[in-house]
Amino acid sequence: MKPETAKQLKALEKENARLKKMVAEQVLDRKILKVPDEKQAMCSGMRW
Repeated sequence: MKPETAKQLKALEKENARLKKMVAEQVLDRKILKVPDEKQAMCSGMRW
């Protein structure tokens, strides 16, 4: 493998890891935000 190609591959792998981390954080944020909505929906259906 040429040195230039190896550098490009390394840069792409680094960028890929960064993007995967961003996606994982977004998924986690969405799950965190979704939990209170589900609890609120369950509670709002209750009649005392």
